[in-house]
Amino acid sequence: MNTLKLIGRDKQLFISDMESSKDELIEIVSNSSFLVLGGAGSIGQAVTKEIFKRNPKKLHVVDISENNMVELVRDIRSSYGYIEGDFKTFALDIGSLEYEVFIKSDGKYDYVLNLSALKHVRSEKDPFTLMRMIEVNIFNTDKTLLQSIENGSKKYFCVSTDKAANPVNMMGASKRIMEMFLMRRSKDINISTARFANVAFSDGSLLHGFNQRIQKKQPIVAPNDVKRYFVTPQESGELCLMSCVFGENRDVFFPKLSEKLHLISFADIAVKYLEQMGYEPYLCQNEEEARELVNILPDQNKWPCLFTGSDTTGEKDFEEFFTDKEILDLERFQNLGIIKNELKLENEQLQLFEETITRLRSFKNWTKDEIVALFHKMIPDFGHKETGKYLDSKM
Repeated sequence: MNTLKLIGRDKQLFISDMESSKDELIEIVSNSSFLVLGGAGSIGQAVTKEIFKRNPKKLHVVDISENNMVELVRDIRSSYGYIEGDFKTFALDIGSLEYEVFIKSDGKYDYVLNLSALKHVRSEKDPFTLMRMIEVNIFNTDKTLLQSIENGSKKYFCVSTDKAANPVNMMGASKRIMEMFLMRRSKDINISTARFANVAFSDGSLLHGFNQRIQKKQPIVAPNDVKRYFVTPQESGELCLMSCVFGENRDVFFPKLSEKLHLISFADIAVKYLEQMGYEPYLCQNEEEARELVNILPDQNKWPCLFTGSDTTGEKDFEEFFTDKEILDLERFQNLGIIKNELKLENEQLQLFEETITRLRSFKNWTKDEIVALFHKMIPDFGHKETGKYLDSKM
């Protein structure tokens, strides 16, 4: 499958920047030790591969998903073989006691990269998953930041999201608040991060779901009024590595918007995808028709599709990597932009957030409205859109 063509491009986005930085990247990576958290997710795997193929002295990977970790190792062995450095994987929950003991047993890493996250907009549909998103995206980040400071790491990288710029959903807002926590710790350790577009065919994404629907002989469903920017998994790994290695303290890297990075709708990608698979899209009027026709149409080299407008909570009308209040460096790299941040401490807000979440958790009882209200206190211009509809109510 040609992923680049599906997302409307014919060239990798960061080729020139990676080539011009090639020797320096190899020199730094081959003489450094790395810890990748959330390393078995789609972006985590991509970052791990970018590090591994440059022969690091030590590369440890942590992820809660045992199965994805096994696939990561198989993928690396099959593609790149072996390195002289210390490469190990650990199936651990970052929030667990076992992880704390693991860090205490060694914990000496030059670079710590945190790719773990609850990334789905649909995670805000109930107060319980929403609280877990706060725990994973914010408090686990702060916990691993403090561990990195204590162990003398030279750099902490954490992936953010384009949805953190003027957020309209709780996931984007959680990442914006995470950036505030990162800022607080930047007094004690160099930090950098990255905001980037949707990663094409990443685990759990709508595009990844296309593969599942074909394998399971089910209809293809996509919104026809939502356009997004996409990067490939490899590009997501390159962007994270460049930010981690070359980012100055408090830098946020992002892909430059240019003719090379196209806005494209999910429905348009679905059509291109089906054509690559040898099927002609057949537009259906409703879910019931699509489910019925999936038993008939594939034998005619057609596939039932349902393309509809988006009306679910948390969908952002457009994507942006920065706001008009942020200072940019667009000169250092050809296709990578950098948001330059001065130290800005919001200790009172962060203390309020910590105390409120701790109190709610101690009661073992909280509502979504309470958490939304707290997010509004943290982000005064938070444009949360509550429609009462969520993606789980759709096919």
